[in-house]
Amino acid sequence: MDIRVLKRVAVTFLGVFAALTLAVGAGVPADQGDVKKTVADLDRTYQLAVQKNDAVEMERLLADDFVLVTGSGKVYTKQDLLNEARSGRIKYEQQDDTDQSVRVWGNTAVITARLRAKGSEAGAPFEYTLWFSDTYVKTPQGWKYVFGQSSLPLPKQ
Repeated sequence: MDIRVLKRVAVTFLGVFAALTLAVGAGVPADQGDVKKTVADLDRTYQLAVQKNDAVEMERLLADDFVLVTGSGKVYTKQDLLNEARSGRIKYEQQDDTDQSVRVWGNTAVITARLRAKGSEAGAPFEYTLWFSDTYVKTPQGWKYVFGQSSLPLPKQ
């Protein structure tokens, strides 16, 4: 793996950790319902954009230094995901989540959910379910998706 990618992952992780630490130390407003709903809606919007290969919407939601780490250890940047969407190589029939949980610490929110995806990649069919956690941070430009981590595909039941 390229050392620059590892450094980006480490810097992003440290940034998210620092934001969480500051948020916990500053206290959290008692009513987080509006923030939870806003961030949950943004994450559903992101999943729909992935399903449609909508690179414009994905670009709007992803932070410039966004990083995704998959269960197999593969690392994707914002540009990687945008390029993949633009290529149309993956065609989704389904890309939605259930069992969604949103936790908020100040200007940081983490969503954990179970994702079910079905479609084809370069013509070969796929179908899997996995768990993911997506981290959003409130910026001057609004909430941005800054870091994602997914599990390996779950065993078929």
